[in-house]
Amino acid sequence: MKGGNSYRPRGRKFSLGLIALLFATVLLWIWEKNPFISTLRSAQDQFLLSSSEFIFDIPNDSMVSAHHNEHTEEEDANVTPKISRKAERGSDNVVIEKSTSALSPKGKDTRHRKSSSKSKVCNYAKGRWIADKSRPLYSGFGCKQWLSEMWACRLTQRTDFSYEGYRWQPENCEMPEFERSSFLKRMQDKTIAFIGDSLGRQQFQSLMCMVTGGEESPDVEDVGVNYGLVIPPGAIRPDGWAFRLPSTNTTILYYWSASLCDLEPLNITDPSTYVAMHLDRPPAFVRKFLDTFDVLVLNTGHHWNRGKLNANKWVMYVNGRPNEDRNLAAIGNAKNFTVHSVVRWADSQLPSHPRLKAFFRTISPRHFLNGEWNTGGSCDNMSPLSKGSIVSQDDSSDLVVQSAVRGTKVKILDITALSELRDEGHISRFSAKASDGVQDCLHWCLPGLPDTWNEILCAQV
Repeated sequence: MKGGNSYRPRGRKFSLGLIALLFATVLLWIWEKNPFISTLRSAQDQFLLSSSEFIFDIPNDSMVSAHHNEHTEEEDANVTPKISRKAERGSDNVVIEKSTSALSPKGKDTRHRKSSSKSKVCNYAKGRWIADKSRPLYSGFGCKQWLSEMWACRLTQRTDFSYEGYRWQPENCEMPEFERSSFLKRMQDKTIAFIGDSLGRQQFQSLMCMVTGGEESPDVEDVGVNYGLVIPPGAIRPDGWAFRLPSTNTTILYYWSASLCDLEPLNITDPSTYVAMHLDRPPAFVRKFLDTFDVLVLNTGHHWNRGKLNANKWVMYVNGRPNEDRNLAAIGNAKNFTVHSVVRWADSQLPSHPRLKAFFRTISPRHFLNGEWNTGGSCDNMSPLSKGSIVSQDDSSDLVVQSAVRGTKVKILDITALSELRDEGHISRFSAKASDGVQDCLHWCLPGLPDTWNEILCAQV
């Protein structure tokens, strides 16, 4: 009896230890699964990237010109983190199937159709490019009212426009054919806002061409002044544009915010002042006008490098103070933190803005080969779909955005993998402002890929 009693305290300690272990396990599981609880963790710790998560290659800062103005994004946005080329090496990030011979006349792929429990879920990013003689959706000659000259490839020396003759067909859902009058009717009395970098501006110009049919539209009203989008003193253009189509009272606008951070001059009386780059605060423009938006499309990615920050005198701020966390100061971590912060903020606004639909567009891939934009990099391929025609992956190639929107009501506008297949659609060497030896393998010819991004967007609004 005495010997048996001597083991009781040990048994009790063991039981208590086991209960504590089970409790800790359950608590950790809840911590990871509950997005609200996870936000209580240190923001800096939550968004640090491991090497396995980081899919963008940050170029060497020595390759970044510090003498460019950030706001001239058509020229300097080429100094960017570029999309991983793992797809070309057969990784799981982008699954590319090169054969197009299995496509039937109706565009049905009989060989690569897969049966699974997820087969009925509509994933607009998973599908194939198919030839379509009815494309493009508008004339590159006729849409001069909205297209920047440098992006209207029909106005350049380029002679091959075969890239215009394809449309995207999602695998498990029918994407409605874009019809401008029907779309504008759905957007009656609504405002569509694009907030982001120069690729966001391309998407904005594309949609303006789509809703006007690429035709001269003198009745469209410039309402930029209503949003403060006027040319500031000493600037060559405003921070964005806004136009209203009177037939349906539909407004489409674009605001330049390359980083999606709120930028605040530290000394407004000094033109050369440093600028606080608030990683945890969305642009003041978005906060001010969010009540007027019905569709919000956000994007960032191609301006996150040390050269940009230094050239523009941007200083990272968190919680209203200069960032002192060396881990967060790493460009990849800062971008990841900002994307998550903006998505979390947008998601928090949706309950009080029930009519608002918010999207975050994934990064648009660049296709520089044998160098960067300023070191002889090129994209001379003119043959459509030379990299394949099918995207069969379920996950996005932009893991940062995919992670940020998970568990929120902000939708992902996933265009990365399908755009990766279309390297022939870039401006390349044909830009009206091209310099010898400098090619634009970041921006797209219009009409072109951004039209497809908008078709996917329109299908979801």
